Parts: sequence; C-alpha cells; structure tokens
Amino acid sequence: MTNVLAEAVENHAQRTFLDFSGVIYSYEDIDTASTRMANGLKALGVKRGDRVGLLMDTCVETVVIWFAVNKLGAIFVPVNAAYKGEYLRHQYGDAGVEVVFVEPHYLDRIELIAGELPSLRVVVQRGEETPQSDKLDVRRYDDVMGANTKLADENKFSDVSMLIYTGGTTGPSKGCIISHNFICNLARQSVENGNRTSNDVNWSPLPLFHLNALASTVLASAMVGARASLFPRFSVSKFWDEIERSGATLVNLLGSMLSFIADHPDTEASKRCYGQLRAIRGSPFSAELQEKWKTRFGVKVAGSNVYGLTEACVVTSLHDDEYAKPGSSGKRNDDFEVRIVDENDEELPPGVAGEIVVRPNRPHIMFEGYWGRPEDTLKVLKNLWLHTGDIGMFDEDGYFFFVDRKKDYLRRRGENISSFELEKTFRQHEAVSDVAIHAVFSETAEDEVKATLVMREDADPVSEAELCQWCADRVPYFAVPRYIEFRSDLPRNPVGRVLKYVLRDEGCTAATWDREEAGFKIEKR
Repeated sequence: MTNVLAEAVENHAQRTFLDFSGVIYSYEDIDTASTRMANGLKALGVKRGDRVGLLMDTCVETVVIWFAVNKLGAIFVPVNAAYKGEYLRHQYGDAGVEVVFVEPHYLDRIELIAGELPSLRVVVQRGEETPQSDKLDVRRYDDVMGANTKLADENKFSDVSMLIYTGGTTGPSKGCIISHNFICNLARQSVENGNRTSNDVNWSPLPLFHLNALASTVLASAMVGARASLFPRFSVSKFWDEIERSGATLVNLLGSMLSFIADHPDTEASKRCYGQLRAIRGSPFSAELQEKWKTRFGVKVAGSNVYGLTEACVVTSLHDDEYAKPGSSGKRNDDFEVRIVDENDEELPPGVAGEIVVRPNRPHIMFEGYWGRPEDTLKVLKNLWLHTGDIGMFDEDGYFFFVDRKKDYLRRRGENISSFELEKTFRQHEAVSDVAIHAVFSETAEDEVKATLVMREDADPVSEAELCQWCADRVPYFAVPRYIEFRSDLPRNPVGRVLKYVLRDEGCTAATWDREEAGFKIEKR
C-alpha cells in the first residue's frame, strides 16, 4: 500500500487527495506528513513488525499515521473510537501495542487500562493541548514529527499492513492479519467494480478504523488519483449539503443510513443534487430501497453487489455495468473460489442453502490468520477452506444470495458487537449471576441487542435502568443493549450451553424493558 501512495505522488502530486469537511490535502501533503511521522516513530524506537495502535476520530492524522506506520514496516492497529474498558484492553493487549495515538478526550481510557498493557511504551496525543498524565509517557503529535527524509520502501506484498479485529461472538475478538496485498486487492476490486476514474469524488462518513473506509475510499481513490471526502460522523440533516459541497459522485454508507436518507423529506440541496451521484454503496439494499434512491435522487447504481467478510473480501462481486438479479450479491470472481457446503463439507447444488466456504486463487489476498491464535486459525480453515459461518446459496445462473448470519452474530448501526465481551462486562456486576447477549429482530434492517440476565438472589436489587447506566459507563455506546430482561434461568441444552437461538426467536416478551421507550439516553462518545 505504500507503493500506491508513492505512485500517486509521482503522477498526481498536487491533486487533492483528501477532503475533510472543506479542508483539503494533496497527495504530496500526505506523503510528506507521513514520512515525517515515520521518522518520528523511528526515533521513538518503532521498528518493522511493531504494533502501533490508534484510538482517534475521523481526521487527516489517521491517514497520515497509517501510511507512516506502514512506511516503517510496522503494523497499524486501528480500533473503534467508542471502545473503552475491557473492549479496549483486550484488543490492545492481544496486539501487544507499543505506541498508541489518541485524542485528548480518549486519554483517560488508556490510563485506566495502562497497567494491563505491558508492551505500551508511549502515547501520542493529537492536538495542541499539553498532555497531562501521571501514569503514561505522553507526547504531543506535532512534537513527535521528524524530518522529511525519505525512507526506503522495503515492504513486500506479503508483509502485514494492519490488524483488524473481528466482532468476537463465541470467544474474544480476534485480530485478522491483513497483508499489504489484501488491502491493495480490496481497493483494486473497488476501482474495477465501480469503474472509477480520477474525476470521481468518493464521499464517506464511515470511520477510518473500518476496512471499508481505509480500502474502498482512501486507498481506492489513491489508485486512480481521485479525491476522497471524509465526514466525521453520519448526519441525515447534513448529508445533501455535504454532497453538494464536496462534489461527490460516489457515496459509501452502511445499514440503516441508507433508509434514513431515502425516507427523509426533500431539501433544496437534495433537489439541486439530483443526478449528481452516480453510485451509492451499502447494504442491506432491498429492491424497493434501490428504486427509491434511483427515482428520488437520480442515482444510477444503488447497492453493493458483493459479499465478503473481514477474513476474505470481496469473494463475490459484479461490475456496475453488469445486470444483478434482485436480492443477489454478485457472482463468483477471479480472486476467490467459493462453495456452498453441508455439515460434512460436501458441496451443495444450486438453489440449496448451506455454509459459505472460501479459498483464494492468488497469494495473500485473504487474511493471514488470527494474530497470536494459531488454533483458532486452523479451526476456521478446516479442510483448507475458510469456513465463514454464514449461510448462502448460488442459483442456476451463478448469482449468489446471502441467506443468514450464524446465530450469535450481532451487528447494529453498521458496527460489529462482541457478545462474548459484552457478556464478560455484565458478569463483572455483583448482582449478575448469568447473562446471554443476543439479537432481536428490528424493522430498521439490522438487529437490536438484548441482554437476558439471571440476577443473584443474595444481591441488592438493581433495576433495568440502573444496570443499563452501569453498562453504558463501561462499553461502547453502540453496544449498550436496547432491551434488558430479568429471568429466573436461561434456556439450555442437556450439557448446559445457553440456547441463544431460543432467546432470539422469542424476541421481546412482556417482561422486556426497552431503553428507548423508557427515554433512556446514551451519550455517543
């Protein structure tokens, strides 16, 4: 990926690369800043293979840090900016980060877990504030910047660019080892499938700790010398003003964002922007929603005819100018071999749903395994195929249809949620005896999160609202369950395993407390 930036600078040095709400940076600007930061990190002792963490909001420094870390041959470890407590400790501890970049308002989160991060040496704080910490060696971002002395690019396509952590449904979240070739291939797929050119402007409100924004917006734009316009946080009311201001031609969204905008009343800006967007990317994208985007806003291509996951993406796809059957997610492509199999790994015929298994047709375009977890890696690579845990099928014409996620999978408002880590947090409460975190159906196209709990009889009584506030103080805002229900016991199989599918199918009962109906507010920080 460092070579992608080098070639972009050689061919488009003064062209605008990044646009952050009207503040623009050329390709040369980003190359210079990342070289200076790479030299600064080198002076701090960061070397090839070291892990460098990031806990920051959407800003230009995030992109600079990513390129800087990879210019050194070190490994970039971005985590969700909403993470705190056990979520944050687990991922940074698992990765063994030595340096972490933070916003000033996130520094306290690092201080709280610093004693459990033995590898952490230095924290770099963004902004002009003078760092204040009695526990950590904290430096100002600008003070770490080094000289603009070019570094030799020793990266190979097989080297590790970053660790991206999975949701962690049946165990702790695991770090997917992402090579330079993986992320470059994902960016290339975005360019080719979307017929991108140097005249495109790709607007995205998706956070820069997601592969979507890093590969499909930032790196894909660099591959063709185009502009990436990055917005700090999704806003329905500001969407069309931003599209007009930025001159966007492509937009990347997720989940309920798609329907929120489609259902929002027309504005003067939305009327002026009719026909400006040639493509809107995102999922899930029903046929009805696609038609709404096309007729209301003049979008030529609505939807993402692809399927992939953090470990391998994208494994089915279509070009924008190819016909896609309604509800399908592309066809097999040249990068991956994809099969639908039964419980014995026997391939199933067209029209029959089964587990999706994948293997690459070229080297280093799939994850290299889970960081520090060889047993877990071997487990998902049974019979030398990556077992996704997802259910899908191909029809007689070769179109792929996604059917369902595995039962323990949780995703809300575009964010993966670790049920394992959320359950671990709840079990720390002195009044909780047992807990099951599971999904319940939501009409906004993504599941809502529910906590079904068994409370200790010998503990002081606690209300659902009190427990919800306790949880909100310890987990990311998007992971706080909407629903809480107290029960005398949880449904189990004969060996004692909790039957989450039963809880999921039961959904909300008469005894379920709903924080939205109760007027309980969550601060998005």
